[in-house]
Amino acid sequence: MDWRRLERELIAMRRDLHRYPEGAWTEFRTSSLVAERLERLGYRLSVGPDTVELSAVMGRPPAGEIDRHIGRALTQGGNAGWIEAMRRYTGVVATLETGRPGPVVSLRFDMDCVDVDEDTSTEHRPSREGFASVNPHLMHACGHDAHTAIGLGVAEVLKDREGLLNGTVRLIFQPGEEGCRGAWAMTQKGVVDGSDYFLALHIGGGLPSGMFGLNSLGYLSTTKFDAHFTGRPAHAAGAPHEGRNALLAAATAALGLHAIAPHRDGVMRVNVGVLNAGTGRNVIAEHAEMKVETRGENQEVADYVYARAVEVLKGAAAMYGTAVTLVKTGAGATASGDAALIARAGKAVRALNCFEEVVETVQGEGSEDATWMMRRVQEQGGLATYMALGSDITAPHHNGRFDLDERSMILGVRAVAAIAENLLGSR
Repeated sequence: MDWRRLERELIAMRRDLHRYPEGAWTEFRTSSLVAERLERLGYRLSVGPDTVELSAVMGRPPAGEIDRHIGRALTQGGNAGWIEAMRRYTGVVATLETGRPGPVVSLRFDMDCVDVDEDTSTEHRPSREGFASVNPHLMHACGHDAHTAIGLGVAEVLKDREGLLNGTVRLIFQPGEEGCRGAWAMTQKGVVDGSDYFLALHIGGGLPSGMFGLNSLGYLSTTKFDAHFTGRPAHAAGAPHEGRNALLAAATAALGLHAIAPHRDGVMRVNVGVLNAGTGRNVIAEHAEMKVETRGENQEVADYVYARAVEVLKGAAAMYGTAVTLVKTGAGATASGDAALIARAGKAVRALNCFEEVVETVQGEGSEDATWMMRRVQEQGGLATYMALGSDITAPHHNGRFDLDERSMILGVRAVAAIAENLLGSR
């Protein structure tokens, strides 16, 4: 394997993806280019509805927006044939069957971006060097562009070494990790069923370049949902008593949500990220919409905070004579890696001698919906872990000035490929 050539290609791929970011469930350009490259490598592919259970999809934009995103993907260089094959749903699963008995190793890479405007100053390298986002309010501010490039690099390495492997490689390119929207639908479709081993990783996350973490812990179980309040409009001066104020119901709910008592048995989080309401200064607001998330360190805490949130929302709606409807838009679970897999992964990565330090555990941040895939594999008797690839970053994740050390990507490819080779067994 020509590692220098592959590193150059990884950087070029990452920068191309960074320039054309796509949000959850709209990764049509990204998915099509992933499928195009994997097809050239000789993988068997499934795309779109063949990779996601449609009834389990959460937080997908409405049909009109999907049309717009497909059109944008085509104008920005997406593969028209693969976009048509997706049938309006993103997601790619690639399979490499060696033809020899052995385990099934599933590797997951997420593709979507964050709803963030990218910094346009020359101090920000993507802007200075011409690969900053051209799509307003969308940016790869969490490293998923690097994840996708790493996944394609791993695909090339494993295909190159196919003759030395036994069993099956399954590469999962997941839509909608942001907001924890995609993994549940893929899990319900069965994309990880039958896996003996499952691995995922995240770049950055507090680890500097040259480090590798074998088991990320601390991801919070989460529920993402929208709350829609419906009241009754009225003239604010002429007939205020006839109105039912959805804006005030939502505002009261927002304060109440952030006043939920903490749980004794673990960390919890509540956040109202968006509140939109009203049509004019002299009109009692008929509608209000809130975007909310709850999180818990374990399932008991997560269930507690979500249940209390529902009570707060319904109570605030009742106070103002309004109605409230809740729509779940995403969810993630908690999970932890298996010691036996962590040990094997550590042996494979340390043997490369390309990392300054390989650590057993890393404290994860926020939430991660690959936990659904981990749990499904573990429930079926397989082993799983979620890893961390160190990379120096210029700003926190989800920040408009986020950038990463591109040299870490080739190390990620080498690590993941080495682990997969170890699990699939050399002939």
